[in-house]
Amino acid sequence: MIRKLLVANRGEIARRVFATCRALGVETVAVHSDADADAPFVAEADHAVRLPGNAPAETYLRIDLILDAARRAGADAVHPGYGFLAENAEFAAAVSDAGLTWVGPPAKAIAAMGDKMAAKALLAEAGVPMLPTWTDADEITDFPVLVKASAGGGGRGMRVVRDAAGLAEAVASARREAAGAFGDGTVFIERYVERGRHVEVQIFGDTHGTVAALGVRECSIQRRHQKLVEEAPGVLPHEVRTALHEAAVAAGRAVDYVGAGTVEFLLAPDGEIYFLEMNTRLQVEHPVTELVALGALDLVRLQLLVAEGQPLPEDLHGRIAVRGYAIEVRLCAEDPVHGYRPAAGVLHRFAIPGVEREFENLSRAGLRLDSGVVDGSVVGVHYDSMLAKVIAWAPTRAEAARALAGALARAELHGVTTNRDLLVRVLRSPEFGAVEIDTGFLDRHEEVFAPLLPADQLPLVALAAALATAAARRADAPVLAGLPSGWRNVPAFPQVTRYAGPDGEIEVRYRLDRSGGLAEWSVSPDAGSAALADGPTPDGAAPEGGPTPDEAAPADAPPPAVTLVGAYPDRVVLDVDGVRRAYRVHRVGSDVFVDGPDGAASLAELPRFGEPTPELAAGSLVAPLPGAVTRVHVEVGQRVAAGDLLLTLEAMKLEHPVLAPADGVVAELPVAAGGQVDTGAVLAVVDPE
Repeated sequence: MIRKLLVANRGEIARRVFATCRALGVETVAVHSDADADAPFVAEADHAVRLPGNAPAETYLRIDLILDAARRAGADAVHPGYGFLAENAEFAAAVSDAGLTWVGPPAKAIAAMGDKMAAKALLAEAGVPMLPTWTDADEITDFPVLVKASAGGGGRGMRVVRDAAGLAEAVASARREAAGAFGDGTVFIERYVERGRHVEVQIFGDTHGTVAALGVRECSIQRRHQKLVEEAPGVLPHEVRTALHEAAVAAGRAVDYVGAGTVEFLLAPDGEIYFLEMNTRLQVEHPVTELVALGALDLVRLQLLVAEGQPLPEDLHGRIAVRGYAIEVRLCAEDPVHGYRPAAGVLHRFAIPGVEREFENLSRAGLRLDSGVVDGSVVGVHYDSMLAKVIAWAPTRAEAARALAGALARAELHGVTTNRDLLVRVLRSPEFGAVEIDTGFLDRHEEVFAPLLPADQLPLVALAAALATAAARRADAPVLAGLPSGWRNVPAFPQVTRYAGPDGEIEVRYRLDRSGGLAEWSVSPDAGSAALADGPTPDGAAPEGGPTPDEAAPADAPPPAVTLVGAYPDRVVLDVDGVRRAYRVHRVGSDVFVDGPDGAASLAELPRFGEPTPELAAGSLVAPLPGAVTRVHVEVGQRVAAGDLLLTLEAMKLEHPVLAPADGVVAELPVAAGGQVDTGAVLAVVDPE
């Protein structure tokens, strides 16, 4: 039996495996980079071993260091998690050769499925349906096609190409990204099916010859070929579900599969299914399969039992019984304002209301959270941007979607920007509710990329931030507690607070009366709802710098009447046109995070007298986050057109193109391929024509 398990991974999956180990009485060992020294998964392990460095290539991808860590900690088994070395046949063989129990499929099966071209040939012989595939770009005459990395997955090294002109660059870019992510730049090309659905089957094999299908998952909502929303059991016709199960089991048997695996398929609009790939590991979206299975299904527990040589339980040999519906979303640290590129920083608050369990099954309708972070976690640039998976289970799909969207909308996610608003809008969209989904869903529905907070509600959020900030300062000066903020015997100037907001600078002006009520307020630049709460100032004029009552909003949309119900350091309650609205306010230094009934906003209070900052040259392009320059495509003096690729920056395991903002000439190029840059570093200067 396994006594002490080392998890050769980090973050959420390490915590997930540790949770099952605690329930089974198995000791745990974490390995960690320097960047992860204070991460939650390290604190939760019984033992931890440092892997010096930060980059994956010098830490989590070092087979020798991980095996040495297992030896030093006295581990007798290794679980690879997912990502990093999870599908590395050399690692699996090395673990077994070291006399340790490998919690995963045999190295031979990993190798067979790791080369996707060889896997397609092998499984085609087993009767699994395939898409047309090429390795030579010159043979392709029919578009669109999809360029894919032969090793690895997760959407990395994938490019959709719709005409011959873009094929060469797509292949080159996919090769670079695949080489950086998986150490193997081999790619192949596949027919791209428009309006296809991405569906997959969870399989499980044991050492006694059983390969079972444990259900279907729907994973069609994707961005950049990376899954965002996953569901089980999936809304599919009975005959399609049956065909998927049969094809998946055939794939598993073809390689004598052992352990947890996933066989992924493309479901075409005409109902035909085509093999995509087989992931020889536990999948990120495995919780939805656990939640809908009738009974206490724990896939990590099954992995450990099978690795010990035990057979799969009899009740899993046939089609498993399911209950209700489960939906999972991947909550990622991303910047919506700049194309959802990965974001970094300190996660000051991470709170999702209504969570029933963490890393465990649910006995009733509710929410499960599988998270790699907690309050205070540092989100760096070295690893994947996923913060957590939030999963809802309910008797019906509609109930699960509603509960999940509601919890996400009310979550307090402070310090790092996320894709939360996008996830909520997808879950609430009529098309998602009607199962009108496919892998191109986000391309057709630009409306889901809009922030939850309407622009006309930002003034109320800014007002709440200013009132809470004033309340906090007064709480620190109790001698003033008996007087309203800014009170004078004779009404004078309003209080003024300036913020950097999501779309630029915001100035809040307000004055309280003798009773502490809101006598007047305004917000500029005007977003349509700046107003005077109790009428104009005594002389009938608008507050200095603010709009007059007639200018505050169009005639057919009068400004709201706003009354202050209460202002506290962490909470402000306003009465807006007779409806009370509560705003939760969290301040960290000059940053103010406001969560209200219509959405959330992050503001940064500006100093009254700002420090001068150096002015960048016109046409400067700066690094949006720390990373490595992987390739420079231009040189100084070269003429470029708007949209031309200047260089590529790799950060958080993704390749980010830096494009020319306008026609012009490259005037400066202070970086070189292979160089590291920090946020704000000048990458290039293009003199516009």
